[in-house]
Order: sequence, then structure tokens, then C-alpha cells
Amino acid sequence: MQNLNGSHKPFFSFSKQGKFILLCLLPAIILVTAFIYYPLFRGVIMAFQNYTLFDMSNTDFIGLKNFKEIISTPDFKEILWNSFIWVAVSLFFQLTIGFTLALFLRKSFRGRGIYQAFVFFPWAMSGFLIGLIWRWMFNGQNGVINDLLLKVGLIDQQIPFLSDPKWAMTSVIIANIWYGVTFFAIMIMAALQSIPEELYEAADIDGANKVQQLVKITIPYIMPTLLSTILLRVIWILNFPDLIYSMTNGGPAGSTHILSTFMIEKVIYAQDYGQAGAVGVIIIGLLLMFAIFFLLVTNYRKAGDF
Repeated sequence: MQNLNGSHKPFFSFSKQGKFILLCLLPAIILVTAFIYYPLFRGVIMAFQNYTLFDMSNTDFIGLKNFKEIISTPDFKEILWNSFIWVAVSLFFQLTIGFTLALFLRKSFRGRGIYQAFVFFPWAMSGFLIGLIWRWMFNGQNGVINDLLLKVGLIDQQIPFLSDPKWAMTSVIIANIWYGVTFFAIMIMAALQSIPEELYEAADIDGANKVQQLVKITIPYIMPTLLSTILLRVIWILNFPDLIYSMTNGGPAGSTHILSTFMIEKVIYAQDYGQAGAVGVIIIGLLLMFAIFFLLVTNYRKAGDF
């Protein structure tokens, strides 16, 4: 590029302030690139390679062979179905219960701070640790849940929650619901605080009851928060193998495997990084398609407009 004096000016130029900002951001850029983007890029490449620890001398590109082998796995359809149930059921109850808790926490009452602490506490804990706690609670011989059910007379013999395929998936979903309710409660309660009280006062004057206020004021006003939170939770739940892995390790007989735990199994037990990368690419593809569909259907940009 040439200026009026005929001298050349670089296409990209930074002021002193711009250079300082770039210098401040440089450590974050390096860390994000090294620990997020490079592993992601490398994993996508591995998905098309014969990359196993049993034969590191042969890492040739094999096209779509890893994807074909993953899809042709006998349990792949069940894994896809488990993944759908894991996300859909967990999301529904997390949203419903979290929304209800946020509505209760919006109003001031005695002991509100203590109540909030108990509600928000699970989010501060490790998912793997929570899985170990629920694994003990669902223990088929000396678990707390079996003991309570026996004492209240709802069952007459202990239930093998984590060793019976009929109960295992339900058990891990219950644990995941308990863990994820907090996130919805925090996000929705923050959004509720931004609603002007004048809207509710005007609605009271017009004779609107609580249900009408909820439908006509509360939900439309916090709709952008609801949509973004739902989208984030779908992504996180599908990529959250901690609970399942610590509670059932994908068992019994693979009945609690979802895509993310299936990917971990390919790394740890099969030591096949190529197939694990293929599962990762499948997860990325499914989430990308869902995100596009979700944003189009919900008309996200216009959400919350009155």
C-alpha cells in the first residue's frame, strides 16, 4: 500500500497500544492453541490414520476406514441411543428443576444464603468425585438408596442399580440431573435479576396472575439466557463422561456407554487413537449439526423481543 508521499505502508500495522494488548493476550493465545486447537487439529488428522500404540511404525492415512469400523461396531446403534437418552432426559429435568429453584431463590426469605449455598455446592465439586459418591449411594449391597427404599417399604429386596442393565442407565442419569441442576439455577437466577420490577407491578395492575406473568413476562424476557444455556448444556452433557466412567465404566455389558465414554475406551483399552479420533469427529459433527439446527429453529437473534 502506498500513501500520498509515495512511501510504502505495511498492510498490517499496530499502534503502541495495540502491541501492548497483543503482548498481554499472547500467553492466553499460546495456551489455548497448545491445549485446545492443536489437540483438536491433531485428533481430526488421527481419525484418518492407522494410529495405534501396537504399531507405531505404520501411521499411514487410511481414509474413512476408522469411521466404517466404528459405525459397523455391533453396539454403535445402542451407544447412539444411549447418548440421545443421556442428553435429552438429563437436560429436561435439569432445566425444569433448575428453573423452579431459580424462581424460589429470586425472592428474599430468611436463610436464603444458606439455601443458595446448598443448591450451588455441587457445581464446585469434581464430576469424577460426584460419580464416586453416587456409585457408593447406588451400591447394590450396602448403598444408601437401597437402605432407604427398604426402610420405607418401597422394595422388599435390594436392587443392583449399577450391575443391572435395566437400572444402570437410569442411575447415571439421576446422578447427572443432580449435578447439572445447579448450572441452570445459577444462569436463570442471574437472568431473573435483570427483569425490571416495574413490569410485574404493571401486570398486577392489569390483573395478571402469577402464571400469566410467568408466561408473558418472565420466560420471554430471559429467553436468550434459556436458549444459550440449553445449547451449552447439550454440548457439555454429551462431552461429559466423568459420571458414567466413575460409576459404571460404561457397563454393565456396555449398557451405559455414550459416545464420549466409547471414545475413552478406544484410547485406554484398545489403544487405537485413530478410531478414538473418528469417534471424536463424529461427536463434533453431531454437535455442529445440532447447534445449527437449534439456532435456526429457535430464531435465537430475535429471542426475548417483546
